[in-house]
Amino acid sequence: MDNTNEDWIGGKHSLLEALRAGRTINKILIAEGAQKHLTQPIIAEAKKNGIVVQHVDKRKLDQLVPDLQHQGVAAQVAPYAYAEVEDLLAKAAEKEEAPFLLLLDEIEDPHNLGSILRTAECTGVHGVIIPKRRSASITSTVSKTSAGAVEYVPVARVTNLAQTIEQLKEAGVWIVGTDVTAKEEIYDNGVLTGPVAIVIGNENKGMGRLIREKCDVLLKLPMAGKLNSLNASVAAGVIMYETLHRRKSQG
Repeated sequence: MDNTNEDWIGGKHSLLEALRAGRTINKILIAEGAQKHLTQPIIAEAKKNGIVVQHVDKRKLDQLVPDLQHQGVAAQVAPYAYAEVEDLLAKAAEKEEAPFLLLLDEIEDPHNLGSILRTAECTGVHGVIIPKRRSASITSTVSKTSAGAVEYVPVARVTNLAQTIEQLKEAGVWIVGTDVTAKEEIYDNGVLTGPVAIVIGNENKGMGRLIREKCDVLLKLPMAGKLNSLNASVAAGVIMYETLHRRKSQG
């Protein structure tokens, strides 16, 4: 995986969200000749926060952040600050809501991770948990795909997902696995209104055997068509919205 631009974010939207969320930004680079409507709000926000803005040649920006669609604006940021699992539970408690967490079992594609974070922010998820190994981590691609949501949904990165599941169970959280071979559909079970951590498996292999065995409940998405696997981020989105819907109707 390419880590060279781990501490760069690019594009107007990602940059503004990072500024508004108070992310530590070392400096902002703006390509000469970049469109005013993209750069003006960023310059104004940077001034307010006392952040250095440098105007550079567009080619220099392309060299610095070759993998980013930067729209002529990029920022060098402090590396992403991961949360602790306790922080996620504390966030739910602070809002006086039953914990609503996501456990991502080896989601490898940074675009999938970004999309999942974006939907998580829209549906009120208190936090996302990812494993340190064999998983996409928070990079500039994830940040861009999440459209700024990465600044608002805390992500915890854990060494051992199975141990984290035990820790969540002790805190009274139900572990809900999603699996195409499950007997029950997501619409049949009332578990989603309580304290839940929903497990989304790897794009190709699904959940690992150990993680699957640790789930309290296994649910599947009903499939009317011939294909039996939705893209991981689409499947996650459907489940997050169903959870939000259940919680809303419960008041």
